[in-house]
Amino acid sequence: MGRAFEFRKARKMKRWSAMSKAFTRIGKDIVMAVKEGGPDPDANSRLRAVIQNAKSVNMPKDNIERAIKRASDKSLGDYKEVLFEGYAPHGIAVLIETATDNNNRTVANIRSYFNKCDGNLGTSGSVEFMFDHTCNFRIPAENLDPEEVELEFIDYGAEEVFEDEDGILIYGPFESFGAIQHALEEKDIEILSSGFERIPQVTKPLSPEDAEDVEKLLEKLEEDDDVQNVYHSMEETED
Repeated sequence: MGRAFEFRKARKMKRWSAMSKAFTRIGKDIVMAVKEGGPDPDANSRLRAVIQNAKSVNMPKDNIERAIKRASDKSLGDYKEVLFEGYAPHGIAVLIETATDNNNRTVANIRSYFNKCDGNLGTSGSVEFMFDHTCNFRIPAENLDPEEVELEFIDYGAEEVFEDEDGILIYGPFESFGAIQHALEEKDIEILSSGFERIPQVTKPLSPEDAEDVEKLLEKLEEDDDVQNVYHSMEETED
């Protein structure tokens, strides 16, 4: 199996399954999708993908419709996607994806977390190159063979396909999202969920004591309301 498989397996940790912020994150995704392409999912592929993700975490239909309606309100402020980069203790690279309506607040908060946890907030481009920006799709495994799916979708950008307990996962470069999404829809293959991830090209093993230092920073970052996703280069193991 490739790096996407190992990354996904390792992320089956507490932070991967924690859904406490899922509705908040998806709510922001809906706002950004509607502001970008309008409230009609049929005409807005990004919104269509967000709605699929909302359903995958059992977000009630009323919540989804309410969020779309609220996002259509022109008086509602917009969220800006901002990427932060830096180093946690022990040389661990960290990438933080945020969606914020107040960049000054977000910058101040992120900087304070790094400072309190003996890390360093870096400049743009300081660690982003250490991660591959990927897209992914989860489809039902029923009546589908991962190897056949890989062969069928390689021309659309699929680079790695594998099966887990929740279905078949298709991974490709960030830029291939639209082509893979369109091909799945054309072939009437249900998309259970989709998204983007940043996979570290190289991971660094740490002792349990050093890993704990890094976890303190990661937890502070993930608890922040403006933070959508946190990625790092620390080697993770299944717990």
